[in-house]
Amino acid sequence: MHHGRLHDKVCLITGAARGIGEATARLFAREGAVVWPTDLRADSATRLARDLGPACPDTSPESLRLDVRDDAHWGRVVDAIIARHGRLDVLVNNAAITGFDPDLHPPMGPQDPEHASLESWRAVHATNLDGTFLGCRHALRAMKPHAKGGPIGARGGSIVNISSRSGQVGIPGAAAYASSKAGVRNHTKSVALYAARQGYGVRCNSIHPGAVLTPMWEPMLGSGAAREEAIRGISSGVPLGRMGTPNEVAQIVLFLASDESSYVTGAEFVIDGGILAGAEAEPPER
Repeated sequence: MHHGRLHDKVCLITGAARGIGEATARLFAREGAVVWPTDLRADSATRLARDLGPACPDTSPESLRLDVRDDAHWGRVVDAIIARHGRLDVLVNNAAITGFDPDLHPPMGPQDPEHASLESWRAVHATNLDGTFLGCRHALRAMKPHAKGGPIGARGGSIVNISSRSGQVGIPGAAAYASSKAGVRNHTKSVALYAARQGYGVRCNSIHPGAVLTPMWEPMLGSGAAREEAIRGISSGVPLGRMGTPNEVAQIVLFLASDESSYVTGAEFVIDGGILAGAEAEPPER
């Protein structure tokens, strides 16, 4: 009988209400995982959990609401998972903001290095980088009792941090976002090395999406004909000629969460249609 690539693995996903997080939760459920799709938007996370059916053991807003900036929130959610299942196998640190998010009140304003406020700089880092740090810390304490003493990947845990192409290059109009995602990239390697040296059997890797059409892009794309033109413009800078989809990113998350990647830790996976291969670095023809 085919049980799926994540059969019986207990998986916690942050920022799961939409975009890459939602696509990952749905894919994990199809692959046999026990899924905890958390989000700051508790109602949206609860609707997704109910949609996933038996793959999600808890559909209460109290259990699925997670503010990744809050250490106590992390403790409550991880403790609830351990109480229910006795372990945590996979953490996907996906929750993030750009600073342009339309549901932020008040709006954060400019995000360039000259005009960004210290308040907005700290707010972006609090979600993207502090949230990843807290997630990794709580995942290590949850995963190590079940993994220590065995080879990495044998029964250990897997932490997958969603960074960004923006964490590998400069982004003049989104300085805090780029900085925070660069921090996620580096912290992933520190966690991977620490866990390996401690013999925890826990792997930690990062994924770097670029030009992937998620709700995060919507404030920058506009609507109607302008939106279509913006997508065409972005796609023209992608060697593969189009923007990516959340499900294409979720497929890489699945690989890193599964035992198929048991010898992979401290690595980074770019999924950007070839942009970082150099297409946008070419000087203009004269």
